Amino acid sequence: MSKFSELINQETPVLVDFYAEWCGPCKMMSPILKDVKDNLKERVSIIKIDVDKNQALAAKYQVRGVPTMLLFKNGKQVWRQSGMLQKDELINVITTPY
Repeated sequence: MSKFSELINQETPVLVDFYAEWCGPCKMMSPILKDVKDNLKERVSIIKIDVDKNQALAAKYQVRGVPTMLLFKNGKQVWRQSGMLQKDELINVITTPY
């Protein structure tokens, strides 16, 4: 979990996608996240966390449903949402100054 702390504690916004292999909407989010990354390049880091393999981390952030997205800036959680999101919504959230 300390590696996770290092990953989210950077100036670049870090979008964390809590997902599960068996989750249909999670699979639909994958190409959207790829588009977001392609669009924003180095302006965002995207980390995918499998809740089944990382139960302690999912519990720490109280992830009850997947997909759940959390946005961190400088180690602080600044935004959170569960469910499907569109590319434009995500880009807007990531580029909003917090």
